Amino acid sequence: MITTSIRLLKGYPWFKRLNAKITYEILSRYIRSSDWHFMNYGYTPKSCENENGICPTTLQRFPMQMYHYLATKVPIEGKVILEVGSGRGGGARYITQSLKPSSYTGMDIASNAVKLANKIHVVPNLNFIQGSAESIPFADNSVDVVINVESCHGYGSVPKFLSEAHRVLTPGGHLLLVDFRNSEENMRIFKEQLKESGLECIEEENISENVVAAIEAEDHSKNEMIRKLVPERWRNLFCQFAGTVGSPFYETLRSGSRKYYRFVLRKAA
Repeated sequence: MITTSIRLLKGYPWFKRLNAKITYEILSRYIRSSDWHFMNYGYTPKSCENENGICPTTLQRFPMQMYHYLATKVPIEGKVILEVGSGRGGGARYITQSLKPSSYTGMDIASNAVKLANKIHVVPNLNFIQGSAESIPFADNSVDVVINVESCHGYGSVPKFLSEAHRVLTPGGHLLLVDFRNSEENMRIFKEQLKESGLECIEEENISENVVAAIEAEDHSKNEMIRKLVPERWRNLFCQFAGTVGSPFYETLRSGSRKYYRFVLRKAA
């Protein structure tokens, strides 16, 4: 009964916003480990993609690779970057230190996530602020690249977010985005929303297999981290949230009923 009710409520924008905010406020408040920097499912590069130089022993290497192979789709050095939905800030720190933007702002709806990220990622040219993806607190034409990693599926209105991304981007600026949808139909709807955003889609890739491979490769270390950080009574629920091997997320992605895509979009010059 509860599960069915939640599924129905997720159809309402206000509930999606509230659900996302509460979830990430709780995670940031009660799991404050400085070792846990990322919240995406990870990425294993394609054979045609160059080695990125990330050390194989790097903590959370696969989620870090998700950011690397997205951010290197366009020139980043010397650019003004805004990440919408920056979470615990690991991707923001990696890009700032490795790809050298002139400034990087990570924005998240959860105030606890922002506080945590500002505490554990003290890096020049990097800061974190609280804000809504549907009302971005930046001026028109002020951002060279907007980055959005595994985040917009939880927004109340994806079209509002895309409109805001279009507004804040400089002419010729880029929106770099990776996300999943839980059915073919919902991914079709998402692609239609991208087409109607006013942004030109210059690259679209189904990276579901790459994400599955990352989940499998990271499963042992992820489960070890969960055992270390999460109280026993919550571990099973957290494993489902984290998409470990055998979880519903993993199984639907592996079977192909859930799709995960990477997009590069550009604002007209």
